[in-house]
Formats: sequence, C-alpha cells, structure tokens
Amino acid sequence: MTETASHPYAGTGAHTGSYYAASANPAPLRPVLRGTHEADICVVGAGYSGLSTALHLAEKGYSVTLIEGARIGWGASGRNGGQIVNGLNASLQTIEARYGHDTATFVAGLVNEGGEIIRERIARYNIQCDLREGNVFAALTNRHMAELRERKALWESYGLRNQKMLDKAQMRDHVRSDLYEGGMIDTTGGHMHPLNLALGEADALEANGATIFEMSPVTSVETEGAHPIVRTKDGVIRCKTLVLCGNAYLGDVVPDLEKRVMPVSTQMMATEPLGAERAQALMPSGACIEDVRYILDYYRMSADNRLLFGGGTVYGGADPKDIKAKLWKNLQKVFPELKDTRIDYAWSGNFALSFSRVPQMGRLGANTYFAHGYSGHGVTGSHTFGRILSEAIDGDLSRFDVFANLPWIPFPGGRQLRVPYSVLGSWYYALRDRLGV
Repeated sequence: MTETASHPYAGTGAHTGSYYAASANPAPLRPVLRGTHEADICVVGAGYSGLSTALHLAEKGYSVTLIEGARIGWGASGRNGGQIVNGLNASLQTIEARYGHDTATFVAGLVNEGGEIIRERIARYNIQCDLREGNVFAALTNRHMAELRERKALWESYGLRNQKMLDKAQMRDHVRSDLYEGGMIDTTGGHMHPLNLALGEADALEANGATIFEMSPVTSVETEGAHPIVRTKDGVIRCKTLVLCGNAYLGDVVPDLEKRVMPVSTQMMATEPLGAERAQALMPSGACIEDVRYILDYYRMSADNRLLFGGGTVYGGADPKDIKAKLWKNLQKVFPELKDTRIDYAWSGNFALSFSRVPQMGRLGANTYFAHGYSGHGVTGSHTFGRILSEAIDGDLSRFDVFANLPWIPFPGGRQLRVPYSVLGSWYYALRDRLGV
C-alpha cells in the first residue's frame, strides 16, 4: 500500500518563536535527504518518540537512520511544558475498568519508566537541559483534594509510593498563591528544557553511529512488502524496518494512522526574567505545578527565572489568534502580583489526542511500527514507548503486544465531526470545574 501526503507540514521547518527556541543549545543543521539510501532501520520523526526509539536501537548496535521534516524537536517535543509527569492521561482506575486488572497492573509497572529514561539519558550523555526535581498537582477545590487522595490511594494499591498529599499551608511551600486548597507532590516528577533534551538526544544518537536527516518532509511511505520505502521530495530510503513517530504532525502521510488521533493545540508563554529573589518568593521549592481541572494550567520557573505558563486547548490543532489574551487571565488568578509583568514569548504546539486517552502502538504490514496518541502526557510516555518499540524490533514483543492488542476507539463522527464533538465534551467538563461538581 502507498500513502501520499497532501502537503508538507512544517512550512520553512524553522523552530517556532518560543522561549525554548530562543534559549536552545547550539545545534548543527543536519543534511537534507537527497538520492536513494539503504538503512536497516528508518525512524520517521525526530521528536521524543523517534529519538527514544532510535537511540535505544543504536545503543543495541543497530544501523539507524532518523528522518525529520523540520528541525530536531520541531513539534511538541520542543514546545511542551517541560514537565516530567508520571502516568498516562487515562487513570489507572479507567484502565482497570476498561481493560482489566492485569492490564492496569502492567501499566502501573511502567508509569515511572519514562522519567527514569530521561534522567538516565541526561546523566549518561551529559545533556544540559536544566533538570529540576518535583512535580506538584494543585487542587482548587475540596473535590479536587478528594480526587487526589483517591489517586494516591489507588497508586499505592499498585505499589507506587512516590506521592505525598499537601494541605493548604504545605502547598504554599511550592507556590505562593491563595488560589489552591492544597495539592499532591510526586517526588519522582520534575521538569527540564524540552528542546535542549531533544537536541542532546540527537547528539547522543549520532555519537552511537546513527544518521540524521533534517528538513526532509516525508511525502509517502510504502508499508507493505518485506522492505518499507520512505519518500521525500528529493530522496528515498529503503529499509528493513520502518518506525513511524510523527504523532500529531504526521498529517495525511498515513491515513490509517491519521484517523486514529486528533491534533490538539495547547499554548504557552514566558514572562520577562523575574530575578532570582522574586522567582524564589513565588515558587519556593522550584517544583513544577499543574492543576487537576479538565482544561488545566501548568507552569514552572525557567533556569533564568522566567515564569513559563501554559494551558488552554484548541481541538483540531489550530493556533489561537492571541495566545497572551488566552492565558493572561489565568496567570493573574494564580499570581495577581504579576499583572504588570511583560510577556516576552508566546507560542502554541500540537499534541495527538486519542479518544481513549491511552497511547496507541502497533504495526502496519510486517515491518512497519508506530506509536502515537499520548494525549498530553508525551514527555514521559514517548520515552517509554520508544524503549518498548526498540524491544519489539529487537525480538522481545512481550510489552509491545500488550499495547498493540488494546482496541483503539474511533472518535464519534469520524474525521468531520471529531472536533465539534470534542469541543462539546470539553465544555461539559469545564462547566463541572467551574461549578465545583
């Protein structure tokens, strides 16, 4: 089967005008794919999923070629909140109810794995990405506090004991805001500069002998037959094994995958530098924060003491006309003392939402693998799924088969109606948040 893209997805391929791009570590411009090449393993997409898969395989001694339509980390991997949040979007309770106790136990055994992989990569390859520890879930209501206590108890029932409840006073040890009733800290969570992590992983990949092509949007792939084929405007790669990791930015290259997920944009902005003293006063512990509403706020301090504040969603992946206006009101609710603070950067980026909120993994044909649909939990999930993909390609299908055999659920209304149906659902849950029910 041959699938063809309608257009390249990345425009010029340059990084978006984010704080992360402005503060990125120096990185070389890798060559464009030209001519015909042979590869044992070709990975499409140089975000975390592709980088994780490729690096695990290269460390095992495989010959790996990674191809990216823009720059390394151009998509969600270089634009996200930078928060190391353990778990999937779907709760362990939901997974157990939907797929059974054995599957929930399996998932519980890997929810911390992504963060462990990130830390191992940072330490092993000396990646400079401003890693800091601590991830706090913030509760705005007593109902939120009850939900967090239930989550903590559920995780402990699976042997996960890395979370601690925070009362209102203890919450102020992490964020000096009167908005919250309390919260819960995950001591194995954390945060870092996401684009610099991706760039460091790309350097590590090349140090392990892999080849990277940038600025080479894929126009079609052939997934049937013993040897998959990847085509771009100027080149072709024939490989023994193909891995598709385009996630929200794969577009129409593979229609069988495009219909499984929906791009959803989330927005971020960065303030001017606040200074060490003021930053410390606002967020004393240095942990990152996210609240527990359906449409949540998430924020942290950068290494140069800017407040990085994110939130909001646009189903279908469009960019809002005014990102600052979309986020500014919520920022001021958390920190009213920042009402006169300058915003230096504002940007948007897409993640891939699956209807079940569970990531998807599988095969197309005999030798083409894919993983996508992290539903807003891709920083850790992508690193874990990259390892699982590498295990499958190396012959160990035990963990791959668990996810590959989970049924995927199509969006109601198909491609035409998935956005309005999702918007209606988000309105319902947002109303519940506002009413506190």
